[in-house]
Amino acid sequence: MTPVLQVEDLKKHYPVKSGFLRRTTGTVFAVDGVSFSIAPGETLGLVGESGCGKSTVARTVMRLVEPTSGRIVVEGTDIAGLSKAALRPFRREMQMVFQDPFSSLNPRMSAGDIVREPLLVHNVASGREADERVAALFAQVGLRPGQMGNFPHQFSGGQRQRISIARALALNPRLIVADEPVSALDVSIQAQVINLLMDLQRDQGLAYLFIAHDLAVVEHISHKVAVMYLGRIVEYADKTSLYRRPQHPYTEALLSAVPVPDPKLKRRKRLLEGDVPSPMRPPPGCAFHTRCPYAEARCKVEAPVLRELAPGHVAACHLR
Repeated sequence: MTPVLQVEDLKKHYPVKSGFLRRTTGTVFAVDGVSFSIAPGETLGLVGESGCGKSTVARTVMRLVEPTSGRIVVEGTDIAGLSKAALRPFRREMQMVFQDPFSSLNPRMSAGDIVREPLLVHNVASGREADERVAALFAQVGLRPGQMGNFPHQFSGGQRQRISIARALALNPRLIVADEPVSALDVSIQAQVINLLMDLQRDQGLAYLFIAHDLAVVEHISHKVAVMYLGRIVEYADKTSLYRRPQHPYTEALLSAVPVPDPKLKRRKRLLEGDVPSPMRPPPGCAFHTRCPYAEARCKVEAPVLRELAPGHVAACHLR
């Protein structure tokens, strides 16, 4: 099965400039060699602490920021180096849902106009046909067509995120990149939005790149999970394998912090010590060795590579 999205050795480095002459004095290695693929109807959960590069991956894949290097293959075409004009047809195949549903919606436009805009920009529909399409999208995401004339401030947070989802669905994309789409919502509303995304995936065969820091949410919605640390993927597997048998110490620590609903099931806590190192000055060797309870001398000088430790389960750790 041909992947909807295939990312190969993606890098995004930001130069740091200082001084009167604005000379480059350093580099932020925000994303430093990330690879993954997403099949039709599949959800890849991308998890990690704040600042590990998850959102930068999302924006780079969508070409909202330009990649430093690497390949972003959509429909068999590498879009990483395409011009804006050449990229335009691929915009219809990939849409994005942002974290904050209020700041991502134009407060001067009605909800109906927000959802209608992609149809007009891409010359998909106009006039009465566009109105009917927007009304159908509102119903599809659980909103009343009668609310099309309301403005974003007249909706709740969950309703605003449904508007964002309706806008993303307007062009019938194959892939939706969801950058922490429920983290700004109440827990009860989170469940409703997650269930909506899963229903849409089942009905339309959508592929998702789902970015989050809540591992319980990721376990619920994802088929595969990639764990990021300091700009790199350190573990990648199907969700059952990763949650039951984590192979990287960082993944173990993240999972130990997930609340367990059954009080009889006690999970040994493995708290992470220290802070995430600066992406301007990543540690030599394994980037996680400064916080890893198992680190050995080799970890401080030699960077581990992703190795397959079980069928479909890869991790970057010298100790496995």
